[in-house]
Amino acid sequence: MIWTNKTSSSRRTVNGSGGCNGIIAFRYNDLQRATQKFTDKLGAGSFGSVFKGFINESNAIAVKRLDGAYQGEKQFRAEVSSIGAIQHNNLVKLVGFCCEDSKRLLVYEYMSNRSLDVHLFQSNSTVLNWEARYQIALGVARGLSYLHDSCRDCIIHCDIKPANILLDDSFLPKIADFGMAKLLGRDYSRVLTTMKGTVGYLAPEWITGVAITPKVDVYSYGMVLLEILSGRRNTWAPFSSNSNLDVYFPVHAAHKLLEGDVGSLVDHMLHGVVNLDEAELACKVACWCIQDDELDRPTMGQVVQILEGIVEIRMPPIPRFLQAMI
Repeated sequence: MIWTNKTSSSRRTVNGSGGCNGIIAFRYNDLQRATQKFTDKLGAGSFGSVFKGFINESNAIAVKRLDGAYQGEKQFRAEVSSIGAIQHNNLVKLVGFCCEDSKRLLVYEYMSNRSLDVHLFQSNSTVLNWEARYQIALGVARGLSYLHDSCRDCIIHCDIKPANILLDDSFLPKIADFGMAKLLGRDYSRVLTTMKGTVGYLAPEWITGVAITPKVDVYSYGMVLLEILSGRRNTWAPFSSNSNLDVYFPVHAAHKLLEGDVGSLVDHMLHGVVNLDEAELACKVACWCIQDDELDRPTMGQVVQILEGIVEIRMPPIPRFLQAMI
Protein backbone atom coordinates (compact mmCIF):
# COMPACT_ATOMS: atom_id res chain seq x y z
CA MET A 1 0.00 0.00 0.00
CA ILE A 2 1.33 3.44 -0.93
CA TRP A 3 1.10 6.11 1.78
CA THR A 4 0.47 9.69 0.58
CA ASN A 5 0.07 12.98 2.45
CA LYS A 6 -3.31 14.64 2.40
CA THR A 7 -4.80 17.85 3.80
CA SER A 8 -4.49 16.92 7.46
CA SER A 9 -1.17 16.02 9.00
CA SER A 10 -2.95 13.70 11.40
CA ARG A 11 -4.59 11.57 8.72
CA ARG A 12 -3.33 10.03 5.53
CA THR A 13 -5.17 8.26 2.74
CA VAL A 14 -4.09 4.91 1.47
CA ASN A 15 -3.99 4.43 -2.28
CA GLY A 16 -3.44 0.75 -2.80
CA SER A 17 -4.34 -2.03 -5.11
CA GLY A 18 -7.73 -3.69 -5.00
CA GLY A 19 -9.88 -0.55 -4.82
CA CYS A 20 -8.89 0.58 -1.31
CA ASN A 21 -8.77 4.27 -2.29
CA GLY A 22 -10.25 6.58 0.31
CA ILE A 23 -9.53 4.52 3.43
CA ILE A 24 -8.03 6.77 6.08
CA ALA A 25 -4.80 5.86 7.85
CA PHE A 26 -5.22 7.31 11.35
CA ARG A 27 -2.53 8.11 13.88
CA TYR A 28 -2.94 6.34 17.21
CA ASN A 29 -3.06 9.63 19.16
CA ASP A 30 -5.94 10.84 16.99
CA LEU A 31 -7.96 7.71 17.73
CA GLN A 32 -7.19 8.10 21.42
CA ARG A 33 -8.66 11.60 21.30
CA ALA A 34 -11.60 10.50 19.13
CA THR A 35 -12.57 7.82 21.66
CA GLN A 36 -11.68 9.85 24.79
CA LYS A 37 -8.92 7.34 25.52
CA PHE A 38 -11.13 4.35 24.74
CA THR A 39 -13.67 4.96 27.49
CA ASP A 40 -17.01 4.26 25.72
CA LYS A 41 -16.83 0.51 25.18
CA LEU A 42 -19.44 -0.93 22.82
CA GLY A 43 -18.45 -4.58 23.08
CA ALA A 44 -15.68 -7.15 22.91
CA GLY A 45 -14.84 -10.21 20.84
CA SER A 46 -12.16 -12.85 20.52
CA PHE A 47 -9.73 -10.45 18.84
CA GLY A 48 -10.26 -7.23 20.76
CA SER A 49 -12.67 -4.54 21.95
CA VAL A 50 -14.81 -1.96 20.15
CA PHE A 51 -15.18 1.66 21.30
CA LYS A 52 -17.38 4.55 20.19
CA GLY A 53 -15.72 7.73 19.02
CA PHE A 54 -16.19 10.89 16.97
CA ILE A 55 -14.19 12.44 14.14
CA ASN A 56 -14.68 16.07 13.17
CA GLU A 57 -16.62 16.34 16.46
CA SER A 58 -19.84 15.04 14.90
CA ASN A 59 -19.26 11.93 12.79
CA ALA A 60 -19.66 8.83 14.97
CA ILE A 61 -17.26 5.93 14.44
CA ALA A 62 -16.65 2.51 15.96
CA VAL A 63 -12.99 1.74 16.68
CA LYS A 64 -11.93 -1.88 17.04
CA ARG A 65 -8.67 -2.24 18.97
CA LEU A 66 -7.04 -5.59 18.28
CA ASP A 67 -5.42 -7.56 21.07
CA GLY A 68 -2.81 -10.29 20.80
CA ALA A 69 0.27 -9.88 18.63
CA TYR A 70 0.07 -12.89 16.31
CA GLN A 71 -3.65 -13.47 16.01
CA GLY A 72 -4.30 -9.74 15.99
CA GLU A 73 -1.90 -9.19 13.10
CA LYS A 74 -3.49 -11.96 11.05
CA GLN A 75 -6.96 -10.65 11.84
CA PHE A 76 -5.91 -7.10 10.95
CA ARG A 77 -4.53 -8.07 7.55
CA ALA A 78 -7.55 -10.26 6.76
CA GLU A 79 -10.03 -7.56 7.66
CA VAL A 80 -8.35 -4.73 5.74
CA SER A 81 -7.74 -6.84 2.65
CA SER A 82 -11.22 -8.36 2.52
CA ILE A 83 -13.54 -5.52 3.49
CA GLY A 84 -11.39 -2.57 2.44
CA ALA A 85 -12.06 -3.11 -1.26
CA ILE A 86 -15.81 -3.79 -1.19
CA GLN A 87 -18.96 -1.69 -0.92
CA HIS A 88 -22.49 -2.99 -0.31
CA ASN A 89 -25.52 -1.78 1.61
CA ASN A 90 -25.45 -4.90 3.79
CA LEU A 91 -21.73 -4.83 4.62
CA VAL A 92 -20.30 -2.56 7.30
CA LYS A 93 -18.12 0.21 5.84
CA LEU A 94 -14.44 0.34 6.78
CA VAL A 95 -13.54 4.01 7.30
CA GLY A 96 -9.86 3.56 8.12
CA PHE A 97 -7.23 1.89 10.23
CA CYS A 98 -4.17 2.49 12.39
CA CYS A 99 -0.95 0.55 12.01
CA GLU A 100 1.53 2.20 14.35
CA ASP A 101 4.32 0.25 16.08
CA SER A 102 2.54 -2.80 17.56
CA LYS A 103 -0.86 -1.08 17.65
CA ARG A 104 -3.54 -2.31 15.27
CA LEU A 105 -6.93 -0.61 15.08
CA LEU A 106 -9.80 -0.68 12.60
CA VAL A 107 -12.28 2.18 12.20
CA TYR A 108 -15.83 1.53 11.00
CA GLU A 109 -19.02 3.46 10.47
CA TYR A 110 -20.96 3.57 13.73
CA MET A 111 -24.10 1.42 13.88
CA SER A 112 -26.49 2.99 16.36
CA ASN A 113 -28.67 -0.08 16.98
CA ARG A 114 -25.71 -2.29 17.83
CA SER A 115 -25.72 -5.99 16.97
CA LEU A 116 -28.56 -8.38 16.20
CA ASP A 117 -27.89 -10.60 19.22
CA VAL A 118 -28.67 -7.69 21.57
CA HIS A 119 -32.22 -7.43 20.19
CA LEU A 120 -32.84 -11.16 19.94
CA PHE A 121 -31.49 -12.33 23.29
CA GLN A 122 -31.43 -9.44 25.79
CA SER A 123 -34.70 -8.84 27.60
CA ASN A 124 -34.11 -5.10 28.11
CA SER A 125 -33.70 -4.36 24.37
CA THR A 126 -36.13 -3.40 21.64
CA VAL A 127 -38.17 -6.39 20.45
CA LEU A 128 -37.88 -6.67 16.69
CA ASN A 129 -41.25 -7.12 15.00
CA TRP A 130 -41.70 -9.78 12.34
CA GLU A 131 -41.35 -7.42 9.40
CA ALA A 132 -38.02 -6.14 10.74
CA ARG A 133 -36.79 -9.71 11.31
CA TYR A 134 -37.69 -10.82 7.81
CA GLN A 135 -35.98 -7.80 6.25
CA ILE A 136 -32.89 -8.41 8.39
CA ALA A 137 -32.79 -12.04 7.21
CA LEU A 138 -33.13 -10.89 3.60
CA GLY A 139 -30.48 -8.18 3.98
CA VAL A 140 -27.94 -10.57 5.48
CA ALA A 141 -28.61 -13.02 2.65
CA ARG A 142 -28.00 -10.26 0.10
CA GLY A 143 -24.75 -9.28 1.77
CA LEU A 144 -23.47 -12.86 1.78
CA SER A 145 -24.56 -13.37 -1.82
CA TYR A 146 -22.51 -10.31 -2.77
CA LEU A 147 -19.44 -11.63 -0.94
CA HIS A 148 -19.71 -15.05 -2.56
CA ASP A 149 -20.68 -14.13 -6.11
CA SER A 150 -20.07 -10.47 -6.94
CA CYS A 151 -16.58 -9.65 -5.66
CA ARG A 152 -13.41 -10.11 -7.71
CA ASP A 153 -12.49 -12.97 -5.38
CA CYS A 154 -15.11 -15.06 -3.61
CA ILE A 155 -15.01 -14.00 0.05
CA ILE A 156 -16.00 -16.58 2.67
CA HIS A 157 -16.84 -14.77 5.91
CA CYS A 158 -16.34 -17.87 8.12
CA ASP A 159 -17.99 -16.43 11.24
CA ILE A 160 -21.61 -15.51 10.54
CA LYS A 161 -23.56 -15.12 13.80
CA PRO A 162 -25.93 -12.51 15.31
CA ALA A 163 -23.07 -10.72 17.11
CA ASN A 164 -21.47 -10.02 13.70
CA ILE A 165 -24.63 -8.55 12.19
CA LEU A 166 -24.92 -4.85 13.00
CA LEU A 167 -28.03 -2.67 12.67
CA ASP A 168 -28.14 0.98 11.60
CA ASP A 169 -30.69 3.69 12.49
CA SER A 170 -33.33 2.02 10.31
CA PHE A 171 -32.43 -1.50 11.48
CA LEU A 172 -30.80 -2.19 8.12
CA PRO A 173 -28.45 -5.16 8.73
CA LYS A 174 -24.76 -4.96 7.90
CA ILE A 175 -22.35 -7.89 8.14
CA ALA A 176 -19.25 -7.07 10.19
CA ASP A 177 -16.07 -8.64 11.60
CA PHE A 178 -14.19 -10.05 8.63
CA GLY A 179 -11.20 -11.14 10.70
CA MET A 180 -11.64 -14.81 9.79
CA ALA A 181 -12.58 -14.18 6.16
CA LYS A 182 -10.97 -16.22 3.41
CA LEU A 183 -10.50 -15.06 -0.18
CA LEU A 184 -11.11 -17.80 -2.73
CA GLY A 185 -9.97 -17.28 -6.31
CA ARG A 186 -12.57 -17.87 -9.01
CA ASP A 187 -10.43 -20.69 -10.43
CA TYR A 188 -10.73 -22.69 -7.20
CA SER A 189 -13.73 -24.24 -5.50
CA ARG A 190 -12.30 -24.88 -2.02
CA VAL A 191 -9.83 -23.38 0.42
CA LEU A 192 -7.85 -25.11 3.16
CA THR A 193 -7.96 -23.37 6.52
CA THR A 194 -7.22 -24.15 10.15
CA MET A 195 -9.35 -21.24 11.38
CA LYS A 196 -12.59 -21.99 13.16
CA GLY A 197 -15.76 -19.97 13.48
CA THR A 198 -18.09 -20.01 16.49
CA VAL A 199 -19.52 -23.13 18.13
CA GLY A 200 -23.19 -23.52 17.26
CA TYR A 201 -22.76 -22.06 13.78
CA LEU A 202 -20.07 -24.44 12.46
CA ALA A 203 -20.83 -26.57 9.42
CA PRO A 204 -19.87 -30.28 9.56
CA GLU A 205 -16.97 -29.52 7.18
CA TRP A 206 -15.19 -27.65 9.98
CA ILE A 207 -15.48 -30.68 12.24
CA THR A 208 -14.32 -33.21 9.63
CA GLY A 209 -11.40 -31.02 8.62
CA VAL A 210 -12.00 -30.97 4.85
CA ALA A 211 -11.37 -27.88 2.74
CA ILE A 212 -14.25 -25.42 2.96
CA THR A 213 -16.42 -23.65 0.38
CA PRO A 214 -18.86 -20.72 0.64
CA LYS A 215 -21.40 -23.28 1.84
CA VAL A 216 -19.99 -22.95 5.39
CA ASP A 217 -21.47 -19.44 5.43
CA VAL A 218 -24.75 -20.87 4.15
CA TYR A 219 -24.84 -23.30 7.09
CA SER A 220 -24.12 -20.53 9.60
CA TYR A 221 -26.78 -18.36 7.99
CA GLY A 222 -29.32 -21.17 8.46
CA MET A 223 -28.53 -21.31 12.16
CA VAL A 224 -28.87 -17.52 12.45
CA LEU A 225 -32.19 -17.65 10.59
CA LEU A 226 -33.57 -20.08 13.17
CA GLU A 227 -32.52 -17.68 15.93
CA ILE A 228 -34.20 -14.77 14.14
CA LEU A 229 -37.37 -16.86 13.90
CA SER A 230 -37.39 -18.10 17.47
CA GLY A 231 -35.65 -15.34 19.43
CA ARG A 232 -33.61 -17.99 21.28
CA ARG A 233 -30.01 -19.15 21.04
CA ASN A 234 -29.39 -22.46 19.33
CA THR A 235 -26.31 -22.93 21.51
CA TRP A 236 -28.06 -22.80 24.87
CA ALA A 237 -29.09 -25.85 26.90
CA PRO A 238 -31.12 -28.44 24.97
CA PHE A 239 -34.67 -27.39 24.17
CA SER A 240 -37.38 -29.12 26.18
CA SER A 241 -40.15 -30.23 23.87
CA ASN A 242 -43.60 -31.39 24.92
CA SER A 243 -42.25 -34.91 25.28
CA ASN A 244 -40.01 -36.04 28.10
CA LEU A 245 -36.95 -35.86 25.86
CA ASP A 246 -34.68 -32.85 25.42
CA VAL A 247 -33.92 -32.08 21.77
CA TYR A 248 -31.56 -29.65 20.05
CA PHE A 249 -33.67 -26.71 18.88
CA PRO A 250 -32.69 -26.82 15.15
CA VAL A 251 -33.72 -30.50 15.07
CA HIS A 252 -36.94 -29.66 16.93
CA ALA A 253 -37.61 -26.87 14.39
CA ALA A 254 -37.14 -29.27 11.47
CA HIS A 255 -39.64 -31.72 13.00
CA LYS A 256 -42.19 -28.96 13.70
CA LEU A 257 -41.84 -27.77 10.11
CA LEU A 258 -42.70 -31.24 8.84
CA GLU A 259 -45.68 -31.36 11.21
CA GLY A 260 -46.96 -28.03 9.90
CA ASP A 261 -46.59 -26.32 13.27
CA VAL A 262 -44.20 -23.44 12.51
CA GLY A 263 -46.28 -21.11 14.67
CA SER A 264 -45.01 -22.83 17.83
CA LEU A 265 -41.42 -21.96 16.85
CA VAL A 266 -41.93 -18.22 16.50
CA ASP A 267 -40.61 -15.94 19.25
CA HIS A 268 -43.33 -15.63 21.92
CA MET A 269 -42.35 -11.97 22.36
CA LEU A 270 -44.14 -11.28 19.06
CA HIS A 271 -47.44 -12.33 20.70
CA GLY A 272 -48.61 -14.05 17.54
CA VAL A 273 -48.24 -10.97 15.31
CA VAL A 274 -46.40 -12.72 12.52
CA ASN A 275 -46.79 -13.59 8.85
CA LEU A 276 -46.98 -17.38 9.11
CA ASP A 277 -46.36 -17.87 5.38
CA GLU A 278 -43.10 -15.94 5.67
CA ALA A 279 -42.24 -17.76 8.90
CA GLU A 280 -42.74 -21.14 7.21
CA LEU A 281 -40.66 -20.01 4.24
CA ALA A 282 -37.87 -18.81 6.53
CA CYS A 283 -37.94 -22.10 8.44
CA LYS A 284 -37.74 -24.09 5.20
CA VAL A 285 -34.76 -22.01 4.04
CA ALA A 286 -33.03 -22.45 7.41
CA CYS A 287 -33.48 -26.22 7.36
CA TRP A 288 -32.12 -26.48 3.81
CA CYS A 289 -29.14 -24.32 4.78
CA ILE A 290 -28.15 -26.65 7.65
CA GLN A 291 -28.23 -29.86 5.62
CA ASP A 292 -25.36 -32.28 6.28
CA ASP A 293 -24.08 -32.40 2.69
CA GLU A 294 -23.00 -29.01 1.40
CA LEU A 295 -24.28 -29.96 -2.06
CA ASP A 296 -27.81 -30.11 -0.62
CA ARG A 297 -27.60 -26.55 0.67
CA PRO A 298 -28.69 -23.65 -1.54
CA THR A 299 -26.33 -20.88 -2.56
CA MET A 300 -26.87 -17.51 -0.89
CA GLY A 301 -28.06 -16.18 -4.25
CA GLN A 302 -30.76 -18.84 -4.28
CA VAL A 303 -31.67 -17.99 -0.67
CA VAL A 304 -32.25 -14.36 -1.69
CA GLN A 305 -34.52 -15.45 -4.55
CA ILE A 306 -36.49 -17.78 -2.28
CA LEU A 307 -37.01 -15.16 0.44
CA GLU A 308 -38.03 -12.62 -2.21
CA GLY A 309 -40.65 -15.08 -3.48
CA ILE A 310 -39.05 -15.49 -6.91
CA VAL A 311 -38.18 -19.18 -6.53
CA GLU A 312 -40.26 -21.86 -4.81
CA ILE A 313 -38.78 -24.27 -2.29
CA ARG A 314 -39.88 -27.77 -1.29
CA MET A 315 -39.95 -29.33 2.17
CA PRO A 316 -36.44 -30.13 3.50
CA PRO A 317 -35.43 -33.42 5.12
CA ILE A 318 -34.30 -33.63 8.77
CA PRO A 319 -30.56 -32.83 9.08
CA ARG A 320 -29.36 -36.31 10.12
CA PHE A 321 -25.89 -35.23 11.24
CA LEU A 322 -27.32 -32.85 13.84
CA GLN A 323 -29.82 -35.41 15.07
CA ALA A 324 -27.17 -38.12 15.37
CA MET A 325 -24.72 -35.78 17.09
CA ILE A 326 -27.27 -34.82 19.71
